[in-house]
Amino acid sequence: MNVWQGAFPRENTCDDGWYGTCPVEAFPPNGFGLHNMTGNVWEWCRDRFSPGGPAADARRNPRGPERGTRRSARGGSYLCHDSYCRRYRVSARQGIAPDSSMGNTGFRCARDA
Repeated sequence: MNVWQGAFPRENTCDDGWYGTCPVEAFPPNGFGLHNMTGNVWEWCRDRFSPGGPAADARRNPRGPERGTRRSARGGSYLCHDSYCRRYRVSARQGIAPDSSMGNTGFRCARDA
């Protein structure tokens, strides 16, 4: 996955071949055929963000709270590093304001199977 390698924030050794974002197919897909589910860019989600996470009865398809100003972003980015970021995993999420613009945030188009 595309994450920071080396001494953060001084040196990124680019051992994975990338300094910033990478193309979708730069790394092999997971068992479901999906690329870059962790690392590369935080992915905006439809869900609104709730610090406590989804309710236990909504874990299959969580939507988050009905109201709120922040949206969930998942998966971590190329700026994640073991020294401070423990959230570069599919289940990791953070709240992002709708008017923010960061180079390590993107989105994934999805459709029902």
